[in-house]
Amino acid sequence: MLDKVVIANRGEIALRIMRACKELGIKTVAVHSQVDAELMHARLADETVCIGPNPSKDSYLNIPAIISAAEVTDATAIHPGYGFLAENADFAERVEQSGFTFVGPTASVIRLMGDKVSAINAMKKAGVPTVPGSDGPLTNDDSRTLKIAKHIGYPVIIKASAGGGGRGMRVVHTEASLLKSKHITQTESKAAFGDDTVYLEKFLENPRHIEVQVLADGKGNAIHLGDRDCSMQRRHQKVVEEAPAPDVDESARKKVFDSCIKACIDIGYRGAGTFEFLYEDGCFYFIEMNTRVQVEHPVSEMISGIDIVKQQLRIAAGEKLTIKQSDIELRGHSIECRINAEDPKTFLPSPGQVTLLHTPGGPGIRVDSHLYSGYTIPPYYDSLIGKLISHGETRDIAIRRMRNALEEMVIEGIKTNIPLQRDIMADTNFAKGGFNIHYLEKKLGI
Repeated sequence: MLDKVVIANRGEIALRIMRACKELGIKTVAVHSQVDAELMHARLADETVCIGPNPSKDSYLNIPAIISAAEVTDATAIHPGYGFLAENADFAERVEQSGFTFVGPTASVIRLMGDKVSAINAMKKAGVPTVPGSDGPLTNDDSRTLKIAKHIGYPVIIKASAGGGGRGMRVVHTEASLLKSKHITQTESKAAFGDDTVYLEKFLENPRHIEVQVLADGKGNAIHLGDRDCSMQRRHQKVVEEAPAPDVDESARKKVFDSCIKACIDIGYRGAGTFEFLYEDGCFYFIEMNTRVQVEHPVSEMISGIDIVKQQLRIAAGEKLTIKQSDIELRGHSIECRINAEDPKTFLPSPGQVTLLHTPGGPGIRVDSHLYSGYTIPPYYDSLIGKLISHGETRDIAIRRMRNALEEMVIEGIKTNIPLQRDIMADTNFAKGGFNIHYLEKKLGI
């Protein structure tokens, strides 16, 4: 097992990683920016190291500072969590070159799956269903671009190969606007990501967002922990997630599970990962793979009984997966509500001091959060301050437990999106399930 791990992140995921390390007897090092010295995990870690000023670029994105922290504390591994440097292949490479273990896939696999074009090609080889598209980057041959789009059928979507998080995408409804849209996307992609490579796909107008959680050891063993529905989104950002995804064709589900496991083995995947799909009319279409632990991993843990973060650490230590697919029994239903420090109507961030905090409890309720009374939320980082998770024997019970938990939860001193989450849990269409990715924005009138 790993001796000492640097947790290269902050907030709720840093605390989550620290708890898993403690269960496995691993010493922890909390790295933090100047303003984050009072984070909960920093208070509880074995050692702490300040890695720079408050802006992310000077601290949590500062690769030399994080590696130096590992060196001065004699750590053996670095866990990147999610966000920040978690899917940065250069970081993973630097970590390994410096003699430390990177808790995640190899740099080459991160690069393979980080480039949307190469990822789609790799998935096709493994038999993972993909969206009809250009089968590679668009070239300067405008006649070829027009021909591809006509063959696929409008509407189509142009995507930046290096894009992500909803950025670098443009929907095109007519042939007349295709070439202009292509050139604009290329220009924006070059400015945002330093890469103007773009590709084209069929645009699915009313899909759901369903993803598959996997674990693989890089030694030829891989399993899945079922799927999650993440269709409740606002501006491509997930708001509510649940597992398993309701109302999915079982035959299509089994095929996509099998293909994801095959893909993991084919590319030599190591660690926890998520295959993201659009789902429409009973068919799955691969969109990307996240080569890290996801914000919404708790719902998969709740239905499978598997601690995903502990598995990440065991795999990073060189252990083979001891869990077989036949050992996994998915039970009940789980829902996660993201709790953000933001105005529930305008969605503007709401940093400040938490003057009072009361977290809910009871059967089937879990709270993943770094908050405590008196803690001051800084204005420099993502607004996510916690996750409220429910589990029940059925989806209906999970929803009812979530409603109760949201009523019990009290966070004073700042604004949060709890009123929005209460509204979603009371929504009759949410109760039915099977809504598409545009539902919340239409509900909010945005």
